[in-house]
Amino acid sequence: MNVAIYCGSQTGKKPIYIEKAKELGETLAKAKIGIVYGGSNVGLMGTVADAALAHYGRVIGIMPEHLQKREIAHLHLTEIHFVESMHVRKKKMIDLSDAFIALPGGCGTLDEYFEVFTWAQIGLHHNPVILYNVDGFYDAIIQHFDKMIEEGFIREEQRDILKVASTPEEVVTILTSHQDILLKKGS
Repeated sequence: MNVAIYCGSQTGKKPIYIEKAKELGETLAKAKIGIVYGGSNVGLMGTVADAALAHYGRVIGIMPEHLQKREIAHLHLTEIHFVESMHVRKKKMIDLSDAFIALPGGCGTLDEYFEVFTWAQIGLHHNPVILYNVDGFYDAIIQHFDKMIEEGFIREEQRDILKVASTPEEVVTILTSHQDILLKKGS
């Protein structure tokens, strides 16, 4: 299993963001869950990748050519792919992943997260779409999802698409539950 990780090319102001990114990278590596991410060695992106690699995890980076110098490509990954655009990056990350996790980040993180959420909404995939809600970072977005449901812009049954975890263990539980469901369907 591979999971796409969407997160900041910055580390944020609170040390807990770095701490939780490290914990997640380590936990995923120990659970033998591969990471697909933006390919950078800076910010939370680099933190997650380094933590997974330090625990012998599989990490695949996908970086648009125009960002190689700006984001500083991580050259010690299991694999790194340089692609021609952000659109190709997002599509390749989706194609290589069985689930999607958004850690704290900025507009790029939200763009990637909402795209895979929307794809799940319209049935293009049935994989977990997880907000890793570190220190309440995503509380306002979770509340806004409730508002969109309340106002009739998201159907009530689509609320189940939104998965929220606040620890690496909760992330792994969501991922393994999804894997178990897939195994049962396959048998």
